[in-house]
Amino acid sequence: MRSVALLRTMFNHNVHIVIVATIALAIASLLATAAIAGPTAGEPAASGPATAAPAANAPAAASSRPAVRIPMFGNPNSRLERPDMSGAGTIRILTDDSFPPLNFVGDDNRPTGFTVDLARAACDRLGVACTIQTRRFDTLLDALAAGKGDVVIAAIPATPGLLERFTVTRPYMRFPGRFMIKNGAASPGPGEKDFAGKTIGVVAGSAHEAWLKANFPASPLKAYPDLPAAGAALRAGEVPYVFGDGLGMALWQDGSLSGNCCGFTGGPYLSDAFFGEGVGFIVRRNDAALQRAFDYALQQMWSDGRYDELYLRYFPVSFF
Repeated sequence: MRSVALLRTMFNHNVHIVIVATIALAIASLLATAAIAGPTAGEPAASGPATAAPAANAPAAASSRPAVRIPMFGNPNSRLERPDMSGAGTIRILTDDSFPPLNFVGDDNRPTGFTVDLARAACDRLGVACTIQTRRFDTLLDALAAGKGDVVIAAIPATPGLLERFTVTRPYMRFPGRFMIKNGAASPGPGEKDFAGKTIGVVAGSAHEAWLKANFPASPLKAYPDLPAAGAALRAGEVPYVFGDGLGMALWQDGSLSGNCCGFTGGPYLSDAFFGEGVGFIVRRNDAALQRAFDYALQQMWSDGRYDELYLRYFPVSFF
């Protein structure tokens, strides 16, 4: 999925500093009230499992700090059987350290981040010992195949090519497309009949540009080299809308470069074809029992609120 690859490269040094500061500030969000809503709807090209984010059009004026909406990728009525992990031994989890806030090196030089903490919490639910090992991103899957680890957690999309080699749990995260406008802007929300003809800023050559061409053909597009550049154009009033990766825009909104200028409107928009089917825990194909175990752990964390707590910690501006 190209949007994940773009997130790994789009931030310059200053934006990385903003992200680290955001994570430190996000602890205060643990006391925020999380709203769990119904399934996503309203996107012509959308498919895949339901999430907890509502998809009704947002009000015309975006809010600078909307209520935090937490995604839900499991079936709340599902009752998976607890796996027997008595002979599991220590589970070796592989990740990289270059994709904040999902996985990075903390102040104590230990791996941390949303996916790392999620994996640790999953191990707690399973009652097993786990180790977290960091490797270069492009070596993770080969290391897993060679038996140098048991699970990979590194926001690697579940593509057909990946599924030919490995088994993946249900997604613990998907990356929706979102529209962003200036706070207080009296602009129509996406999907309204008079939205046609409104210029939309987007990253050149991205999956989001392709999605716009397929779903909003009556809207002229203005391409930018990266998401920070598109956000700066929105803040300066050069375009009334920007469409792009929801996670990247949430981090930009919560950083100093945005000047608290902008917020989401409409969506979220999920599309297997354009934005991928999400990311999960990756195991070897002969480790289906381990996949089922982590599916059980994920379901438990959605049910007992641990997933919500981690989402609030690392994503104070929800991208759903």
